[in-house]
Amino acid sequence: MRCLIIGGTRVIGPYVVRRLLLRGWSVAVLHRGVHVAVLPASVQRFTDECAGLPVLRVPPAAIKFAPDVVLHMIAMGEQDAEVAMATFAGHAGRIVVLSSGDVYRAYGRFIGTEPGPIEPAPLNEDAPLRERLFPYRESAPSNEHLNYWYDKILVERAARGRSELPGTVLRLPKVYGPEENAELATVYGFQHQPQWRWTHGYVENVAEAITLSVCNPRAANNVFNVGEAHTPTMAERLSRLPHRDVVLASNDPKNFAQDIVYDTSKIRRELGFSEDVDEIAAMAECARR
Repeated sequence: MRCLIIGGTRVIGPYVVRRLLLRGWSVAVLHRGVHVAVLPASVQRFTDECAGLPVLRVPPAAIKFAPDVVLHMIAMGEQDAEVAMATFAGHAGRIVVLSSGDVYRAYGRFIGTEPGPIEPAPLNEDAPLRERLFPYRESAPSNEHLNYWYDKILVERAARGRSELPGTVLRLPKVYGPEENAELATVYGFQHQPQWRWTHGYVENVAEAITLSVCNPRAANNVFNVGEAHTPTMAERLSRLPHRDVVLASNDPKNFAQDIVYDTSKIRRELGFSEDVDEIAAMAECARR
């Protein structure tokens, strides 16, 4: 089996590559060549300047790789997601796209863009999505900036919009690990909100969830939340970590009565996901570095 990864050279990608190789897959990576990750020699690399955000063209060599599954790790909006779907329809068996928990209406409640009552948590995959698109547009310095056109809701719609290319959507948590959120700013920065909860996921565990979704045909035409099985409060997290003096995250205009907690039981039940690394131990190890 063959997997083409679009992106895949930073943070989560190298972990996914190695897991796919261990399962006997042939892997190719399409990227700009800016971040040259150390990958096994058997990995094919397609380096092209078109592979920067947004990816609006796929070079012929990547299409000729004839992947069974395309893993799009960096689809950020409608246009790049539609390009991937149009390009690989008829040239690949399935596509897996990475999304985010910011698609949920609960996130709109949290950041103040969608008025209304607190959404019950944990959020399963059928929880209501945001009604207002482009959640970060107001912070964009121009209409070419990522924050202007970013919206994972539009990525999800595209990925599930073509019957000839079945799509899988993975809604990721806040990822942490050696190359991402290593200082745990998304925990220490919220020590002034001790009862708030936000689902996290250690990079190796998130990579395992992604790998399962690539390898298992049952993932087709499906949506899965990814993250820790239990989301503790910030106070509970901090009670297990060494003390740090950090700059606290701003409260404005956040509504910390709204937890951002995902129900991750579906991917465990349907794809057999379980953590490779204990989440409590992983976070403690990050804090000690």
